[in-house]
Amino acid sequence: MLRIFNSLTRRKEEFQPIEPGKARMYVCGMTVYDHCHVGHARVMVVFDVVLRWLRAKGYDVTYVRNITDIDDKIIRRAEENGEDFRALTARFIDAMNEDLAALGILPPTHEPRATEAIDDMIAMIQTLLDNGFAYVGEAGDVYYDVSRFDRYGRLANKKLEDLRAGARVEVEEAKDDPLDFVLWKAAKSGEPSWPSPWGAGRPGWHIECSAMSTRCLGAHFDIHGGGMDLKFPHHENEIAQSEAASGQPYVNFWMHNGFVQVDEEKMSKSLGNFFTVREVLGRYQPEVARLFILSSHYRGPLNYSDENLDHAKASLTRLYTALRGLPVADAPVEESWRVRFEQAMDDDFNTPEALAVLFDLAREVNRLRAEDEAAAARLGASLRWFGGLLGLLQADAGLYLQGMVGQSVSAELTTTYAIEKIESLIAERAAARKARNWAEADRIRALLQDAGIGLEDTSKGTIWRRD
Repeated sequence: MLRIFNSLTRRKEEFQPIEPGKARMYVCGMTVYDHCHVGHARVMVVFDVVLRWLRAKGYDVTYVRNITDIDDKIIRRAEENGEDFRALTARFIDAMNEDLAALGILPPTHEPRATEAIDDMIAMIQTLLDNGFAYVGEAGDVYYDVSRFDRYGRLANKKLEDLRAGARVEVEEAKDDPLDFVLWKAAKSGEPSWPSPWGAGRPGWHIECSAMSTRCLGAHFDIHGGGMDLKFPHHENEIAQSEAASGQPYVNFWMHNGFVQVDEEKMSKSLGNFFTVREVLGRYQPEVARLFILSSHYRGPLNYSDENLDHAKASLTRLYTALRGLPVADAPVEESWRVRFEQAMDDDFNTPEALAVLFDLAREVNRLRAEDEAAAARLGASLRWFGGLLGLLQADAGLYLQGMVGQSVSAELTTTYAIEKIESLIAERAAARKARNWAEADRIRALLQDAGIGLEDTSKGTIWRRD
């Protein structure tokens, strides 16, 4: 029985989809004006694992992840660069796709772009006006009237008066209430715009997700996810817009992942303490980054540091070391291990507990190696299968341990000890051992060890890995 912590009710609830056997999920995607950072990577990895587990449980999943390709930040960056906003967003969409592919993120069923859904947004805004939930301001902007929606603040668990106390009104805004938010922005000179019944302009940010999610999934769907920073006001506003427009409940389960922190501060571009996915993958194999992200429960904070990434690298090496050299076995997943893994994942996607199952399995595989290789191979098949549900252990174990997997490969192979030299030295060492020249064999081992190459002598010969 899958139980999910619902941010709307603030408790774990049994997942019961609206339509039996099917799950519909929407996750707020990237605003494409710069490279993805580790905070973005956490959202993508977390909901990639949610997708994988829902499918593993037999659900037919429709997964929608949007792209915001028009907003204030995009317009400002395009102006700074002196380029058309479409050229800017096209470049960073390509970069985003490269980063997500490197991290092993499965593609969504649909990936709508805001600029392709303008008509849907205009239609929803018109419905809100017709239903008395919106009004046109003096400058031609269209605003949502928060006072008309009596459930506003439920997701944030705050009353309207408390929210108003912290609300700000920009100088150029002409709205009736500080909490009212813009649905349509009147065109400014030189900015991109589209025609509408209220004049040329562009959509506000919040209306984008309401329009795209309901177009792809219907007015009422199962799961909506995103980072904790989107909970208020973005997701609160989505609920208000969508339910006022349709007259139906919007989403059954709201899921929010915690912040990535650096020195106990939230990682963000505004604070200048962020690291791009590309920077991380230049130093660590992508599965290391995944394991690092999954080592903390998705709702808690994730503490970014080289030390924690190095720990994830060592942990992943332990798992691959258990699999190295094992024959690939076509074996059913062993029941006792399956139950433990399933209990962990069914408890609100508890990936730290699920990873604990993998490490216990790896220890058992290592124990069995010497006495029963067939049994070790069967358990190894279970280890690979569980790893696959987390997007891990997808590479050949030997190649991974030799540094031959991931974006950092090219850098590894340009070091002094390239593959050919390593294998040549191993052959020289084997010859020295055969000649009982132990001093020379030890010298070569120490030489390789100093270069970060570990050796292991087995009954099938010497195997090596990059330490």
